[in-house]
Amino acid sequence: MEFKNNTVIVTGGASGLGEATVRRIVAAGGNALIVDIQQDRADALIAELGDAVQFAKTNVMDSDQCQAAVDKAIAMQGLLAGVVNCAGTGVPAKVLGRDGVHSAEQFMKVININLLGSFNMLRLGAEAMSKQETNDKNERGVIINTASVAAFDGQIGQAAYSASKGAIVGMTLPIARELARFGIRVMTIAPGLFETPLLAALPEEAKESLGAQVPFPPRLGKPDEFAQLAEQIFENTMLNGETIRLDGAIRMAPK
Repeated sequence: MEFKNNTVIVTGGASGLGEATVRRIVAAGGNALIVDIQQDRADALIAELGDAVQFAKTNVMDSDQCQAAVDKAIAMQGLLAGVVNCAGTGVPAKVLGRDGVHSAEQFMKVININLLGSFNMLRLGAEAMSKQETNDKNERGVIINTASVAAFDGQIGQAAYSASKGAIVGMTLPIARELARFGIRVMTIAPGLFETPLLAALPEEAKESLGAQVPFPPRLGKPDEFAQLAEQIFENTMLNGETIRLDGAIRMAPK
């Protein structure tokens, strides 16, 4: 699949990894639908990038809102080439912390946003793409979910986050196998330490310290490097049913 002349849904597309993906889609001649709750940031991107970008204010946990977003994407230019799920959250908390036992409600909030939110857009986007004509490679679309290295080497205090990201990794292959008959590929990217809004709030010294933990290159990942991999996944038809670590060979310590 190509970005050019087609439309891609990007959840969490108003900032961070999602914003970088939106920018790369537009740079390649494609159209992006930002699915996010950040109206102001989305409006700023649309003002900068033009008519190739539209916005659907969406809570990814709400199935009706997700369906409305998919419908809006279908009405945009070209094929609905795919969905890139970048929306997510993380709340650090120990199972047995100083303030007491881990809140079940807090755990479920992370699961619902990261896992259910990704699955909502995946299932509804896949349904829409399954009804399209194929391209010249017999493809109908690509779905990319975002996990994390925490899915494999989660740190103390990341029980909810690691569980949600591990589940995303776990559903990649079975869904790729199921959707293969429709010509829809499913992949997952597991980023390491990246320059996201969460890390941007840290002091420069702290960011340099984190970056130095990465074997090579010894720095934080850049959001456009995530977007570059997303574009390469779209273009390479043999990439399917796999999770790619994008982490500079880092393996996280327990804490």
